[in-house]
Amino acid sequence: MEHEQTLPEQRKEEENTPEQGTPDAAATGPRRRRAGRTVLLIAGAAVLGVLAGTVAGYAVQYDREPTPLVPLAQQDLVSPKALAPDDATTNKTINANRWHKTDDDLTKLLIEAPGGAKKEGSGYGTLDFLALGFEHPDRALKGFAQDKTRRIASVSWSEDDTTFVEVSVLQFSDRKGADDYQTEQSGYMDDKKFAGNDGVAIPGLAADLGHVWVYSEAYEKPGYLPMRTARAIARRGDLVLDIHYMNNRGKIAESDVVDLAKRQLERL
Repeated sequence: MEHEQTLPEQRKEEENTPEQGTPDAAATGPRRRRAGRTVLLIAGAAVLGVLAGTVAGYAVQYDREPTPLVPLAQQDLVSPKALAPDDATTNKTINANRWHKTDDDLTKLLIEAPGGAKKEGSGYGTLDFLALGFEHPDRALKGFAQDKTRRIASVSWSEDDTTFVEVSVLQFSDRKGADDYQTEQSGYMDDKKFAGNDGVAIPGLAADLGHVWVYSEAYEKPGYLPMRTARAIARRGDLVLDIHYMNNRGKIAESDVVDLAKRQLERL
């Protein structure tokens, strides 16, 4: 035979529960149920009353003609004449005490192409376009978002169809984003797949803030001349300088890349 198991607490409650028909049951049980039900009915009626009043109010207002507003006592208010042109107020004037030249047009801070060089392009770039230059564009684009990349300005030129240079300045929302990007990019440059060496520090900067690498081996592809490559990465505040220097003949002088990085940093 199956038995229903009851816990001690359940048996205690059953013992203390008055049986139906006893005076205690008649005096307590029904009265509590009626009181709770009455409160719910009153609350429900109050809610319905509010809703009905709101709907009725909207219905009355909907059928009425619009009432014109009372005219102002003074029709033509006199305003003081502006002391500056309408376009004089800018983000720069509002933040005059906190404005820095790097908050201005970044393209004005880019280094100029040397005399005799052919300027290939200059201006602002998009994150997705810059990501195409990385081995894994999808990861690069995600990294730009995580580092809170604010904007990118670049200038590029070529010299005698042998030397190709691209100088980019990346600005981040804060110094942490710039530090993360510079650290990540510098971290893999000594790998054999890339520069394959430790590079050299940029004079005037701490070793962990700026470096130049000339790749130990040239990039070779069938049908093309061997391409020598160098790269410079440096950080200053919320900005990161990223230079790509390529030459399809001979070697790259490390001093040329270092000098280029120094001159660009001075403009920042």
